[in-house]
Amino acid sequence: MFPNLSVSAVAGKYSANPVRSELKTEFIRKAIHFLIALSPSMAAINRPFTMAFLMVGTLGYTLMETLRLSGIKVPLISSLTGMASRSRDAGRFVMGPVTLGLGALLALLLYPSPVATIAIYALAFGDGFASLVGKFFGKLRPAFLCGKSIEGSLACFTAVLISAYAVSYNLYISMVAAFTAMVVEALPLEDYDNLVLPVTVGMAVQLAVLW
Repeated sequence: MFPNLSVSAVAGKYSANPVRSELKTEFIRKAIHFLIALSPSMAAINRPFTMAFLMVGTLGYTLMETLRLSGIKVPLISSLTGMASRSRDAGRFVMGPVTLGLGALLALLLYPSPVATIAIYALAFGDGFASLVGKFFGKLRPAFLCGKSIEGSLACFTAVLISAYAVSYNLYISMVAAFTAMVVEALPLEDYDNLVLPVTVGMAVQLAVLW
């Protein structure tokens, strides 16, 4: 009797560990994701410096990630990248931070300040909350969402609607931004949604402003 209980306890412990590990990994990834929301505030102070910072940061990360894959450990960066890597990234170049930095940079390059801010907030909060909510609370996963969940899509819509309204104070523009972000986030783009989402949301908002 007691040996069986012991085995069950051990089995429960080990079955829970992957869940805790996955939760930790996703929170680390999204903490990094949310940090990109600081770039519009930085750009409001000094736009050229912010763009240069994003470029240098992206290039620096690319170099350090290349070194990591070559077996050369870079203090802090290699450890952080390892902790934030999903199982699908094992032994591969982790593209997320690169496309994240480039997505924010493109928004600043292509759009005026309010539109760029909405686009970057959509990237930071829309994609970030969609991933967290979908991964840990998503139950409804219809085929047309390609494995993603309705709960995650609604989280994306809500986060972008709130953040866009906080910038524009315009419900129509906010709805356009939120709907566009929700559609793009639902596409099976993997890490490349960090590029497509801010560019597409910015374009949609820019058109909504013109109309």
